[in-house]
Amino acid sequence: MKSLPRDNAIETKQVEQVFWLTRLRWVAVLGVFATIFTVSRFFQVSLEVRPLYTVAVFLAVYNGLFAWLVAVLQGRRFYKTMKLIANLQILLDLTCLAFLIHFSGGVENPFYFYFIFHIIIAGILLSRRETFILATYAVLIFLVIILAEQRGLLRHYCLPGVFKVSLHENFIYVLGVSFVFVSTMYIATYLTTSISNRLRERERSLTDANELLAEKDRIKSEYVLRVTHDLKEDLAAIHTCIEPVRKGLTGPLNDEQTNLLGRAKERSKQLIVYVDALLEITRLKLTEKLEMVEFSVAELIREIADSIAPVASQKSLTFEVRISPGIPLLKGVRVYVQEALLNILKNSLKYTLEGGQVTLQVQSDGQRLQVKVTDTGIGVPPEDLPKIFTEFYRARNAKALYKKGTGLGLSIAKKIVEMHRGEIGIESRLGKGTCVSFAIPLIS
Repeated sequence: MKSLPRDNAIETKQVEQVFWLTRLRWVAVLGVFATIFTVSRFFQVSLEVRPLYTVAVFLAVYNGLFAWLVAVLQGRRFYKTMKLIANLQILLDLTCLAFLIHFSGGVENPFYFYFIFHIIIAGILLSRRETFILATYAVLIFLVIILAEQRGLLRHYCLPGVFKVSLHENFIYVLGVSFVFVSTMYIATYLTTSISNRLRERERSLTDANELLAEKDRIKSEYVLRVTHDLKEDLAAIHTCIEPVRKGLTGPLNDEQTNLLGRAKERSKQLIVYVDALLEITRLKLTEKLEMVEFSVAELIREIADSIAPVASQKSLTFEVRISPGIPLLKGVRVYVQEALLNILKNSLKYTLEGGQVTLQVQSDGQRLQVKVTDTGIGVPPEDLPKIFTEFYRARNAKALYKKGTGLGLSIAKKIVEMHRGEIGIESRLGKGTCVSFAIPLIS
């Protein structure tokens, strides 16, 4: 399946970052309330709690509004809007932090270094130009507050019990703090944006490489599809021609000739099965859009059970179906889900010895369809388990038991489950049996 176009991927990433920023701010809101309460109640520091709590409430209110706005805009063409929202949020954060610093000691409050955290976040989310603009805004608003307090143009809210002297009146101290603050802010901005730009360039190059690989894989799959389709036609023709000759319709045959033609027919039949599987997994790779409809899972399971039961009976296997009542309708491609289940079940039947048992269990937790196929077969060696869903891969004990096999059954099942946004897994004990399970969201 094709990857998302780059602009869609950028938009998706942008909205995820804005959601992350709003979630992070809820932590900050709780931290501000907790800090004000703790310092004023337990550390005997006299704070102007009313304006501080007012700023904290304002912080919580606009964060809630931004969270609602982003949720409303999600799924639309919103890249420029998200950039604007991110800029506005950080601008308001810097303003709120400036007011918090002002009402809790000004230059005497060491929390002014928290401005740096916001610049780091801006460097991650925004461009270098936007980050430098925000850093300049932070520098200006901080300098205006501490210099205005120093000159007496703005009231200074001191921190009784913390400092014996009022540091805001010491011009040399204020000048030193200003120099350290300004230099630190711009150095942090430069370093953060430089690292972020390098990471973005690296991400772009990796995205380009992935898109190129995906396109090459698509071209390869189309080529395989054409060649395999042609092979299937020729094989089917050969298979059809063998049968009348083997039956003597073109003239009498001796036993050796009949035997050789029978073996040729069997081999061509196996090859057709292999080509069909290769065609199917190639088609799945090239499928870009699934036409999904709601269908009854219970009805599908009954059909599958009816087709599998005779096969199990021929091999003297116990085949049991356990389906929970009230399974909701599943939205998906019915024929694909059926194929995935049949591939898993046929695999279990094939590698379970006579007298064994295969169980199909289907249930739902209200959100997902959960399917388990458990058998008492030969199992999979631990070293083979990580590769069991790889195309053309067959476990060593499976190849020893049956030399012929495509190694595509579980690969096709995995591809189908993933196309329905589901997950598939396997558990196995060598010589004890295997459990293949998958879960698909009921509304894909």
